[in-house]
Amino acid sequence: MAAPESHPDGLPPADRPGGEETTELARGLSLRHITFIALGSAIGTGLFYGSAAAIQKAGPAVIAAYLVAGAAVYMVMRALGEMAVRHPVSGSFGQYAARYLGPFAGFVTGWSFAFEMIVVALADVTAFGVYMQFWFPGSPRWVWVVAVILLIGAINTRNVKVFGEMEFWLTIVKVGAIIAMIAGGIVLMILGVRLSEGTPVGLENLVAHDGFAPNGAAGVIAALAIVVFAFGGVESVGITAGEAADPKRAIPRAVNSVPFRILLFYVGTMIVIMSLVPWNQITGEASPFVQIFSALGVPYAPGILNLVVVTAAISAINSDTFGAGRMLYGLARQGQAPAAFASVSRHGVPWLTVLVMCGALAVGAVLNAVIPEDVFLLIASIATFATVLVWLMILFSHIAMRREIARERLPESEYRVPLWPVASWLAVAFMLVVIGVIAWFPDTRVAFYVGAVWVLLLVAAYLLGVRGHGRARPILEDRTGRPTA
Repeated sequence: MAAPESHPDGLPPADRPGGEETTELARGLSLRHITFIALGSAIGTGLFYGSAAAIQKAGPAVIAAYLVAGAAVYMVMRALGEMAVRHPVSGSFGQYAARYLGPFAGFVTGWSFAFEMIVVALADVTAFGVYMQFWFPGSPRWVWVVAVILLIGAINTRNVKVFGEMEFWLTIVKVGAIIAMIAGGIVLMILGVRLSEGTPVGLENLVAHDGFAPNGAAGVIAALAIVVFAFGGVESVGITAGEAADPKRAIPRAVNSVPFRILLFYVGTMIVIMSLVPWNQITGEASPFVQIFSALGVPYAPGILNLVVVTAAISAINSDTFGAGRMLYGLARQGQAPAAFASVSRHGVPWLTVLVMCGALAVGAVLNAVIPEDVFLLIASIATFATVLVWLMILFSHIAMRREIARERLPESEYRVPLWPVASWLAVAFMLVVIGVIAWFPDTRVAFYVGAVWVLLLVAAYLLGVRGHGRARPILEDRTGRPTA
């Protein structure tokens, strides 16, 4: 007879009051789930609609911006991957920051990621309400926001496999639409079909209208904030470490594949779009996807695209709710969030964090009822600073870990970052440049101000409510490299 499963308080789930809660997450995510969770987080409205703004700033040189940002994000992913394989725990990089940089760093990292996920999810629930009005014009936007919140709550309170499967299929729809658009665009170029009157199609459009970089280096730099925002969410792969069935196999494979797939989708899409439609004719008033599907003769192209972006929004909200909830769970395990957030249902899900996340999303319903015209821009302008801050903390945590491994002569990692330490420090420099860009340009400066206020609030919250009460629980390893919990 097998020994009963061990739990922190010595009681298996069946012996607890009500037989419903534990404090341990269930490991039920496969490699397929983990890969598509990260893809689903990073492919959304930033590609289907937001890419137009980046094109307007940089012209065809936005391709270079995606490549440079993609390289930096890959280093973030590799750093996170090395730590996740070494320490496959819930809460992931929030706990890594606490372990290697100190409790305050873990507090800032964890709450900033949760804040990032909440803000992005608010933007997506707002977008969902807008998209549904395509089919139901005149309907109150807040009704659709409430409907999607109930759906997301139902998905995220079931077994984690239910979440993984749902995210897999939702992402399949998005990826399928992108592949169809790229393939269809190539067919249009081969056939010489013109989407713009009097304008030839082909790769020459990438250099024919004031050159590849019509706005110079300044345009590429200005586009960086938008490009980085589009990549936001890839770090969610680290959150899955605590629920991966085989983290030492799944995490490296997901980390290696996700950045290249995202770059393929983003860069491939940009090349095809700007080869068919000159960059200076992409205004953002109409989606290039609609133009391409319509030119291919696809029946009901606008309706099909709307279905895709509705799917993208649901997928993004789903991933954001999962990520924020698991991070709050990890913070609670460290004593840096209310202890009730560490309660786990019989399905192995931190149910209270899901309810709190749905409550935060309900703010979106209120905002959509009160200020429906301005709410999306109000929410969407805030997230980039939090994204870059989280990535910086991941990089600094990894650098501190590598230094400790060398200093204490600990066992070497099974999944090391490439080009250490040069590439890691170059990635740090890139993130600092992005923060400077956010602060410098008027249309993104509000995000810098909001981010600065957020950090000050975290400092105050830590000093008043956590220091002396919270702790960086030793869940990783001691100085000999042995696990401590």
